[in-house]
Amino acid sequence: MVITFYGEGCFKIQSGEFSVLTDPFDAQTGLTPPRFKADLVLKTITPVSFLEKKETATASEIVGPGEYNINGADVSGFQLVKESSKSFFKTAYTLKLEDINLCFLGHISEIPEPTVLEHLGEPDIIFIPAGGAPFVDLKSAVKIIKQFQPKLVIPCFFKVPSLKRKAGDIKDFLEELNGNKEKVSEAVEKLAIKRKDLAEIKKTQIAVLKI
Repeated sequence: MVITFYGEGCFKIQSGEFSVLTDPFDAQTGLTPPRFKADLVLKTITPVSFLEKKETATASEIVGPGEYNINGADVSGFQLVKESSKSFFKTAYTLKLEDINLCFLGHISEIPEPTVLEHLGEPDIIFIPAGGAPFVDLKSAVKIIKQFQPKLVIPCFFKVPSLKRKAGDIKDFLEELNGNKEKVSEAVEKLAIKRKDLAEIKKTQIAVLKI
């Protein structure tokens, strides 16, 4: 499995010929949108108007809660009820690929309700906002990490070059984590990970990706 970061909550997860894209964005962010066709697209925030207009997602696009299987990839979506509104709804996802459990917390701005945390199970890898407001604050992010105790944490929604909106520096997130002495590796452009690699990790590690 190879993981690539494009900025914000957008990642490409490549497993053989199968590719997953999370939270794609447009050029208004100031960043360069990914330019490839994914086999599966996960969106953790969806306008209610999307449903009101009775628009249909493409066969590869998942936009809300439910149980899905796309080309052998098992996906579970859980709505974040407290964070959803009349304008949009938010979803957290779990994805199982190569016998690795991934969890995408997407646009969360607070610790998910206990029922959602329970449904998310025991993820091996968590993708979590690490740039502060308007997303979950750093202390709460650390609490979530400590509760799940995943093998690997991959931060997102932090300050990167060319991003137009204001976002916190990844260094602040890492400093917040220092008290827990999680192992932090050097930032890399791509992360290649296998099930056997995760099995060798005894304590949560942080993997920061560059765009």
